[in-house]
Amino acid sequence: MKILGLIPARGGSKQVPKKNIRMLGGKPLIAYTLEAVQPLNNLFYRTIVSTDDEQIAQIARDFGGDVPFMRPSELAQDRSPTIPLVQHAILEIESRDQVKLDWVMLLQPTAPLRRTEHILEAIQLAQAHPCDSVISLRRVFAEHPILMKKIENGRVVSYCIEEKEGTRRQDYDPPAYMRNGAIYLTKRDVVINDNSLWGKSIYPLVMDEESSVNIDSMLDFEMAELLMKKRQA
Repeated sequence: MKILGLIPARGGSKQVPKKNIRMLGGKPLIAYTLEAVQPLNNLFYRTIVSTDDEQIAQIARDFGGDVPFMRPSELAQDRSPTIPLVQHAILEIESRDQVKLDWVMLLQPTAPLRRTEHILEAIQLAQAHPCDSVISLRRVFAEHPILMKKIENGRVVSYCIEEKEGTRRQDYDPPAYMRNGAIYLTKRDVVINDNSLWGKSIYPLVMDEESSVNIDSMLDFEMAELLMKKRQA
């Protein structure tokens, strides 16, 4: 399996400025993803950082990151979708190295508590099961569909699953899962030809709640900081 590891890190975050290199637990945020994937370098054809920002590129290199090109600005805007930047990275590496890739693994820096073993497990699942992709999930309770309501004719009714009053959260049935953004491992042809990170056949990688923390806001940063201190202790 020729797998391209891809760490996307644009410089224009507005909600948390310079989010991808903001310090967390004494290191830039992107460093945690770089360090998590490095022990598995032998399983990847290559792992690269895609960024439009020179400061991010240099910090990534300082932590052992490979930044073979700068991402075009049109792929690094607030509303730029993910698929085109993944396609750009695949085609750029294939052109530069004269190689045909098999898979691409998207590893977003906003999941700093993702562990090396999660990345390894995703690869093992892709090897063991016929699928278009392996996507990381976490089990949800507070966001379970049984709790979702809608208002019809001024009355509260269940959105999709009837909730019996007094149901304990551990009894929510069926269990529900949410993408946590930590790992997307997808066949190269699915990304290029089908314009998809999911494909039609998705195999799940279920991660624990702590490792699934995804940073989108300052509150997320504070939560990650507390969990990082706990993990380091």
